[in-house]
Amino acid sequence: MTPLNWKVMTWSLGIFGAVSFVLCVAWGLVVPREWHPTQLLEFGLPGFRWISPRSFVLGLVESIVIGVYVGALFTAIFNFVSRRITGTGRP
Repeated sequence: MTPLNWKVMTWSLGIFGAVSFVLCVAWGLVVPREWHPTQLLEFGLPGFRWISPRSFVLGLVESIVIGVYVGALFTAIFNFVSRRITGTGRP
């Protein structure tokens, strides 16, 4: 089994986080208030408050950072477990 490339995974999940955040904000701007993702975004992104330019930039940056963190951590764990199970590479 080929190990995952950490650069590809971190960039992919960072971009995924950014796109997801922008889509959530866009959704919140076009749907009725009771369908807003406000509470989810405010709970998951420290310092984010619905919605101002400063808060939007903060939420976008936090979404990217969280995606990069998840990508790097997942890649490291996946590659470690993959080596252990398949018996390839160093222990």
